[in-house]
Amino acid sequence: MRIAMIGTGYVGLVSGACFADFGHRVTCVDKDGGKIDGLNAGVMPIWEPGLEALVKSNAERGRLTFTTEVASAVKDAEAIFIAVGTPARRGDGHADLTFVFEAVRELARFTRPGTVVVTKSTVPVGTGDRIEAILKEEGAEGVSVASNPEFLREGAAIADFKHPDRIVVGAEDERAQDALREIYRPLFLNRAPILITGRRTAELTKYAANAFLAVKISFINEIADLCEAVDADVQDVARGIGLDNRIGPKFLHAGPGYGGSCFPKDTLALLQTADKAGVDQRIVRTTVSVNDDRKAHMVERVSQALGGELTGKRVGILGLAFKPNTDDMREAPSIPIVNGLLERGVKVAAFDPVARHQAEQVLSGVEFVDDAYAAAEGADAIVIVTEWDEFRALDLDRLATSLRGKILVDLRNVYDRAEAEAAGLTYYGIGRGRPSSV
Repeated sequence: MRIAMIGTGYVGLVSGACFADFGHRVTCVDKDGGKIDGLNAGVMPIWEPGLEALVKSNAERGRLTFTTEVASAVKDAEAIFIAVGTPARRGDGHADLTFVFEAVRELARFTRPGTVVVTKSTVPVGTGDRIEAILKEEGAEGVSVASNPEFLREGAAIADFKHPDRIVVGAEDERAQDALREIYRPLFLNRAPILITGRRTAELTKYAANAFLAVKISFINEIADLCEAVDADVQDVARGIGLDNRIGPKFLHAGPGYGGSCFPKDTLALLQTADKAGVDQRIVRTTVSVNDDRKAHMVERVSQALGGELTGKRVGILGLAFKPNTDDMREAPSIPIVNGLLERGVKVAAFDPVARHQAEQVLSGVEFVDDAYAAAEGADAIVIVTEWDEFRALDLDRLATSLRGKILVDLRNVYDRAEAEAAGLTYYGIGRGRPSSV
């Protein structure tokens, strides 16, 4: 099929490249001329494993093209996906749909009857209804509107797209349903389940899924605090409850709190939707509060490890992106941690394998270094914030030699306490009791 993808951010670029890899002819559109020039030259605007090779191979085969011109992209398209940003508005947290509605108004002028307009962006309940109304206002006749939320994990997005747990399609007419079935037909060989619902149900499903995962993360973080108080190990607790197939092991890893482009934004947007509908969502509201407190409290954990005095200390930070295998700094736990340390008079040296350029845009006053050992050199403590693979096999003896303070604060529970202490380090994990020397 001929597909137009409006937006070449994370969702749009990954989705467009994967659709092209299925054999569809995809044109990706973005107003940012520099980004389009870069893509046409093979330069990716985001870092995602496997994406550069996927874009290059499909561009070479003529199945994937990039342009700034909406008209040329949508005039012959059978399906138009909207994958523009829906950031949380300052002040109220509601999803800002400005880019979505601007895209709809522009594409409406060039869309043919029979085309299906599909929201890939995460949008509040009722957005599809508003898109339908705008299309009619702009004179676009015979156009169907559908919702097809994405469930991609940064760092594993291509695998998630090609081997999904489910494909959710919200559509009110058979034409839209049939079009999306045809688009995703290559995945049926993998027996990927497709769930056809109403548009509003599909829109809410995405928010509900992310909110539930956020709840799991905040739950295990609070259990970690209890483990520390009663001398239990949260790793074993998580394993013990995760083996129950009603619960499952995923998203039960204690840490410094969730971040990224989805969970913080989508939980707030869900709360706004609920408030508008007059329905209180106490669990989600508490989850947001718990997570905000969690990230802020991580500075105090570092302070406690250093005896309560931070002024004049030097701390090495390992990992800045909100999770491994991405350069995404949006709502990253590293931001409040680093800023909190700086505010309390700490000199911070930081290393991230991929996210340095993005981190330099949001963090100032930080010494960015080229590897983990440089971050540890002369530091009073080293703090693991993001669990990149290369931080899982550090030479702990070398780390201890580099460190002045011999303190390892492991906010991702990457290391075993006995292993760290054998190297001469004082180890502070999450939910794993107190160091042996304390």
